[in-house]
Amino acid sequence: MQLSTENFNKARDFILVNARMIERRLFHFYFEQGSAEGVYHALYAYRNEDGGFGHGMEPDTASPESQPLFSVMALETLDEVGYLNKKIILEDFMPYFEKITTDKGGIPWMFKPLSNYPCQDHFKTVKEWAALSTTSSLLGLLEKYNINHPWMVAAEEFVWSEFERIQDRHSFCYLCVPRWLCFLAHTKNRIKADKQINYLKESILLKNFRCADYSDEGWGLYGKPHSLDYAPSPTGILATLYDQELINADLDELIRRQKQDGGWDTWYGLSEGTRLEWAGMQTLYTLKILKNYGRIDTV
Repeated sequence: MQLSTENFNKARDFILVNARMIERRLFHFYFEQGSAEGVYHALYAYRNEDGGFGHGMEPDTASPESQPLFSVMALETLDEVGYLNKKIILEDFMPYFEKITTDKGGIPWMFKPLSNYPCQDHFKTVKEWAALSTTSSLLGLLEKYNINHPWMVAAEEFVWSEFERIQDRHSFCYLCVPRWLCFLAHTKNRIKADKQINYLKESILLKNFRCADYSDEGWGLYGKPHSLDYAPSPTGILATLYDQELINADLDELIRRQKQDGGWDTWYGLSEGTRLEWAGMQTLYTLKILKNYGRIDTV
């Protein structure tokens, strides 16, 4: 099954009239030969004077306050579109990350908001200790760009100790796994990394995190991942996790899940407006997967 030209255009229109500027610029980059510089400028609208990123970069909060996760997301996005370089990392990002590094050597996932801006309840109760997902992604990108920074020494010790501590308890989270893999793909310690990657693969399959029930309304959303959440590209580290028949079945279901308005829906959102923003993010995410697998007629 392919996403038809007509339905691709409906998805494009959904993004253009409902999504945030960052998703619109990313769509332009991926599907209309748009510039990476355009993505950079849209992204930096979320940047604060302290070097961190905030302003509802994830639509679950309207707070302008800088958050570690949002700052890592910004870094990952610049890398994704090929705009990242050593200068940007060292001058625009590392001063903020160094300021928020904990005694354990890692950076937190989030901070509790100090303001009274609207946000989802989980922001108000967040644990502010160092987190594997954010720290491993930052460390992996530093390794990828061949940066040697004093921050990396304690951070690497923290990351390996966290892998040992949590074992496979959080491998259901397909948002965290790619951040772990960013580090595991680029660290120079190949023996430990390859062992951890194999352990991760075994864990995901053994615990059977993939939601196989296509009648479930939450299929493909957080907590009920499909195979493509772990293998969003046929060339990724986890691409061989599932056989091609299963991948094809999930791709077909993903195409069938497109709504009449052209988008792919979510169950997230503080309001109707932010739910549309999340849907814009979900629609772009889905289109990128379909493009990676050659499932779009016009791309």
